[in-house]
Amino acid sequence: MFARPGLAASTALFRSSKYRSLTSYAGTRPFTILGLQQIAVGHQSKEAMSLLWCDVFGIEKSGTYVSENENVDEDILVLGPNGSHYAVEVDLMTPLDHEKSPKVHIPPLNHIGLWVDDLQSAVYWMKKKGVRFTTGGIRKGAAGHDVTFIHPKGNDASPIGGAGVLIELVQAPPDVIASLKK
Repeated sequence: MFARPGLAASTALFRSSKYRSLTSYAGTRPFTILGLQQIAVGHQSKEAMSLLWCDVFGIEKSGTYVSENENVDEDILVLGPNGSHYAVEVDLMTPLDHEKSPKVHIPPLNHIGLWVDDLQSAVYWMKKKGVRFTTGGIRKGAAGHDVTFIHPKGNDASPIGGAGVLIELVQAPPDVIASLKK
């Protein structure tokens, strides 16, 4: 077995009272993560991604989203039965300006999105527990749902991040909540 540098320090930090206290609140968590809502992949070329995801995999494009503020031009695909609450959105993201931030194509797995039944309560509770969120707060996402993002990295003020992964929390509409809470 190979030891990773810093693993002992990371494990000790996680086991410290600051992090261990989170488990004692599990029963009072005011929200439920319902399932995977989306994955977002990025690349410099939308054509290269479409070749694999659409032409090879056979996943159909269901829409597009362009935002200068978010520096993104994306194709929205649906994996699974379209209209099903179990379908997963696949966003193929390219930057409008390759030199501008955010660089939606770096890293190639840009983010994952999770359905949540009560986004407001989730954000409030998580902030109290030390979760770091990106700037921008809760806002409308590309699919029209309220969203917010957990930062990939914690900091001194909010030490809990996505462990290197940008995580989007997506407010599930009532029919998705009813379907996925079964």
